[in-house]
This record gives sequence, structure tokens and C-alpha cells, in this order.
Amino acid sequence: MTPGPTPGRLVAVGPANAAVGPASAGVGLAGGGRPAGGGVTGGDGEAVVLRRFPAVDARDRLVLLHGLGSGSRVWEPFVAHRPAGTDVWLADLPWRGGYELGWAYGGDPAAWVGRALAGVRGGAGVVVAHSFASVLLLELLAREAAAGADPVRRYGIRGLVLVAPFYRRRAEQFTWAAFAHYLDNFERIMEDGLRAVGGGRTGADVRRLMAARVCERVGPYGWLRFVEAYLRTPWLRTDLVDVPALAVCGRDDFAAVPAEAEALAADLPDAVAHLLPGCGHFLMAERPDRFAALVGDFLGRLAAVTGSPLERVP
Repeated sequence: MTPGPTPGRLVAVGPANAAVGPASAGVGLAGGGRPAGGGVTGGDGEAVVLRRFPAVDARDRLVLLHGLGSGSRVWEPFVAHRPAGTDVWLADLPWRGGYELGWAYGGDPAAWVGRALAGVRGGAGVVVAHSFASVLLLELLAREAAAGADPVRRYGIRGLVLVAPFYRRRAEQFTWAAFAHYLDNFERIMEDGLRAVGGGRTGADVRRLMAARVCERVGPYGWLRFVEAYLRTPWLRTDLVDVPALAVCGRDDFAAVPAEAEALAADLPDAVAHLLPGCGHFLMAERPDRFAALVGDFLGRLAAVTGSPLERVP
């Protein structure tokens, strides 16, 4: 395993409607820190901020995308246990906790995922997406493929790790009761994330207050963007996402239930599912060592099949 996280390099990517270009180098940021403004360019003022944790003699590259209301810090326990030889890029996306809510008032949330991937120098490699971001990632890739493009080549993707994905095959599987469950438990989901990332160092009362604050910041518009993406999954062209994939879910996940990860893996052309016992929705922070071992095994299988060399970047 690679000790860390080591100091990251901060770069920023501008609005989703801006021209795609190489990510610019920025000010260094300590691994435990959070992006502090900056890097926002024109347009609607939203930004995707990338932090890079390079590895000596890197053999693989990972891009880590967080879910609704969290942020790149949710990945830091995993970064500390990441497989040796992995060049890691953490993305802070517009739906991160504490950022402007403008992203939720209109536009295409999946386009922000595209902006993050396009900002990774040397190609994205293996994209690891959690929760809401996993739905948007699949939507982006399927939509571009349906339009005749080759998103796998465009973004330099070698594989996908879909963590606690939301997915239903049929529209009839969505009921009012299902969405009452998500709405009623939204604060509990956020609290679980805070506990997982904080390692239990924050008291329960403080966590509840923090979770309530996160939910207020996401607001009904942010929550509805998640609902809309989830409701579109029965029409997701999974057959067009032709890249090796691993769907991972905690056996105790009460948000993205394990059966959905298994159904998604079955519907993708080249995917397997794995359920981690004793884990909930934030398994990469709850059991980072076990999650890292799964990712390492997946990278090993990719290398055996593709043997694609990693493009070196400074």
C-alpha cells in the first residue's frame, strides 16, 4: 500500500460550457485540506477542482468522483491505503458540501463529470465514482456513445469502479414509498458519511447538526437532481458502456441497496459485482483497506487483459 495521503497538487477546471483544455497547474494543497476558492472561470461561475496525488513510477491512474453533498475528502481514507503505483486525482464537483447551489438550478449535471475527466492529464485511466456520481458517469458515457462518439477513447478510460451505484431496470420499480424512504433518510445518509470520514472522532450530536446543515445546503433542487438522474436509469443504455467495470456495494447499504449493484453489473457488457460485508453507503471510508484491495485486484485484472501502458505526466 502507498502511505499517505501525500501533499496534492491543486488544479481547477472551469464551467461546463467552456472549451475543454488542459488543466492548469495551481497552488499546492495539503492532502487533508480542502480547495479554498480559486480556479473559477467566467460563465456561470461553477468549477470542478482537481487535486493530484502522484506516485513514483506510477503504473495506474485513478480519478475519484464523490457523491451528492460530500466532497473529495470522503476518499482520503482510501487514498491512504491506495494500491502502490497509482497516480490519484481527486475531483471536487459542484455538488460538494458547502459549494454554490447554482449547478442544481438547470443544465446537465453529467457534463460536470465530463469536465473533470477532460481535466486529467494523460487520460482518466480507471474512474472510481460514488453514488450520485456513478449514475452521472454512466449517463455521460452512454449518451456520448449513442451519439456516435467514443467516450472511452476521448477521456482515456481503461475501466470503471462504480461504488454504491443507484440503478433500477424498470420504471415500475419506482414508487412513492421508495422516494419517501430516500427523503426521510437523507439526513441519516449524510450523517453516516460524516461518521465514516471522521472515524468516529465527532460526537453524535455534532454529527447530526452537521448532517442537517449539509442537507440544507443541498436543498430541494440538489436533491431533485439526484432523483431525476435515478429515475432515468431504466432508460440507461448500459449496452453502450463497453469497458471493464466493477460494481461495489456494502452489504449493509440502506441507500443504494446491494441488489441494484448486482443488477447493474449484470446489465453492463463487461462487469462484475462485489459486496463488502460490514459496510454501508460510504464503504471506501468505512473499510478503506478492504476497498483498496478490491481496487488493486481490479487493476491487476485490467493489466492482464489490456496491458495498456500509463501515459506519463509531470
